[in-house]
This record gives sequence, structure tokens and C-alpha cells, in this order.
Amino acid sequence: MGAEPLPLDPTIVHTLQGVTTATLTTVLLKKGLRNLWMRGARPLQAGLPRLVGRAFTLRFVPAREDLATPASWGAPISTRAAIEAMPAGCIAVVDAMGVTDAGIFGDILCARMQKRGIAALVTDGVVRDVAGVLGTRLPVWCQGTAAPASVAGLTFVAWQEPIGCGGVAVFPNDVVVVDADGAVLIPANLVEEVCALAVEQERLEGWIMGEVEAGLPLPGLYPPNEANKARYEAWAQDKR
Repeated sequence: MGAEPLPLDPTIVHTLQGVTTATLTTVLLKKGLRNLWMRGARPLQAGLPRLVGRAFTLRFVPAREDLATPASWGAPISTRAAIEAMPAGCIAVVDAMGVTDAGIFGDILCARMQKRGIAALVTDGVVRDVAGVLGTRLPVWCQGTAAPASVAGLTFVAWQEPIGCGGVAVFPNDVVVVDADGAVLIPANLVEEVCALAVEQERLEGWIMGEVEAGLPLPGLYPPNEANKARYEAWAQDKR
């Protein structure tokens, strides 16, 4: 169903694992992209690593009683079938419409995703069976937990189609980066450019932090004026 999943260059993954989502939002903002941080997608537990992967999208719509039933879990179009279509290394991004009283996935589905090598689950909804989900070791970013099953409030309809998650338009094979600050999307056609800009932004901010620790005042330093840009460039030439 939907778009064919694409692999992601391991070099891109390695580079973005060294870049914070905060830095990425700054880089994307400079390119005029203001709405790529997914609202409500927070790490389910502390200490999760920064992860990078192509978006594998799933979409729910409001529950309809003739469709949202336990029997639907065995249908050809189901979360179970979608999980079996996920490639290793992807990040499952689930549009749950911000619903917080019906858990989209529980421990069994998360365990299967972990076994298939899925990098992470990101949703603007919630999960259920939280102790079991944590026990699967699948990294999860969500709004929290709820005991009721997904069919209590949602109907699953599709995978690998454009979705909205946390107010962000997510297309299959866009790139997602998650860390302690949440989940940020990089449009697929901008990944290489954003990678290069993000590495330079991290280098610049590292230099600025060093100057702050040395006692320099912020005006003219952050952001740097022409004199400080020249100082930074001289410093950076030795680091590149």
C-alpha cells in the first residue's frame, strides 16, 4: 500500500545522529520551514538515544462502529499488516489525530516492530500496556498512555501515504530525527543540504559556547557580527 520504502544512506544517518533536533529546527527555519517539529511526540522514557530514519507513515481516522472493531485487527488493511511492510531502520510515524484516550499500539505490536529492526515509533497519540511497551526496548515518542485499545476511538485506514502528525505534514520517506526535545522532520529532497548546514551550525554554536564560557557578552556574539564571524572562520579553518 502506498509509496515504496527507500533506504537511507548510512553516512546521512551517522551525520544526523550528531545533530540535535534544536539545531535542525534552526537550520530549517533559516530555509523558511517553520513547522516541522511534531507537537505532542515526546520520549516515553528518559535516556533514549538520538535516532534517525526514513518515515514509514500510518494513518488513523475517527472511529466508525462498523469498522473499528476487534475483528478489524485481522483485516488486510490493519496495523498488523502495516508492521510487516516496515523495513528495518525506518521510523514509524503514526497519525493518531492527537487522540489521547485510545492506545494505537501495545506491547505485542511494539515487540514485533522491535524484532523487525524498526528504529522508533513516533505518534501524536498514545500507547497502551506501557510496562510491556517499555519492556520491548522499542524507542517510542508519543503523548503518553491510555488503557483502551485503538478501536475505542480510531479506525486504521492506510500506510505509506501522506499524513499529518503533531501538526506536521509527513510524506513517506521523509527523514525523521528524534531526541530528548522531540521529533523533527526533514523533507526528503532537502536532506543532504540540511545535513551540511546542520554540521556547520553545530560547529558554530560549539565555538560560541566556548566564547560564552570564556566570559564574552552575547551581543555581537550570538548571532555573531562581522568581527566575530571573521574570528570564527579563522578558528574553523583549523577544524575542517
